[in-house]
Amino acid sequence: MKKLSNLITVLCLGLVLLPHAALSKDNVSVSGAAAVSSPTSDAAAEEKARKYFTDLEVIDQNGKKLRFYSDVLKDRVVLISFIFTNCEFACPMQAQKLKQTRAMMVPAIKDEVWYVSLSVDPERDTPEAMKKFAKRQDVDESRWIFLTGDKQNLETIVRKLGQYTPDVEAHTTLMLAGNDRTRHWTRVMPMLKPAGIAQQMRALVEETPG
Repeated sequence: MKKLSNLITVLCLGLVLLPHAALSKDNVSVSGAAAVSSPTSDAAAEEKARKYFTDLEVIDQNGKKLRFYSDVLKDRVVLISFIFTNCEFACPMQAQKLKQTRAMMVPAIKDEVWYVSLSVDPERDTPEAMKKFAKRQDVDESRWIFLTGDKQNLETIVRKLGQYTPDVEAHTTLMLAGNDRTRHWTRVMPMLKPAGIAQQMRALVEETPG
């Protein structure tokens, strides 16, 4: 079966592949949020997630080297978007939508959600360029990570997330949201308004045990 990510356009039609399952609906629970867990099963699930998402090196907007799963996704509720800094319209508009989303969240939820913006053009998107983009959009960088790095590493990660396209201008504005602790991942469709995204993220946060 050919990789469907090559068919994804800015309209974001396509299939998002995540560990253990292909998303045939908007939501999938990778290991089952309600399932009874044990240290052994938790460790096994974590290792499967690390292998799937990869632990490849990435670099944030401050020039800090990170491991994609261990330092970015592990134990977090995340909202992943795909950008390039030379994007004139779609990426800045998406950033502003996510700012509005964050502003709608109560502090207890807001502080639990991490925003991750992955470069689809890492050769041009240096850490400095990503930092400038973040500053132009006036986002809260305390919970927002802009990631670039080695081209092959970024392409591998974006492919794993089902969002690769060889033409950066045709990159998707589809987003992915997930709770790593419950192994629950879902698509966030481009037409969803900030209030709907906030509600989706709140649901992911609230399913975390304890």
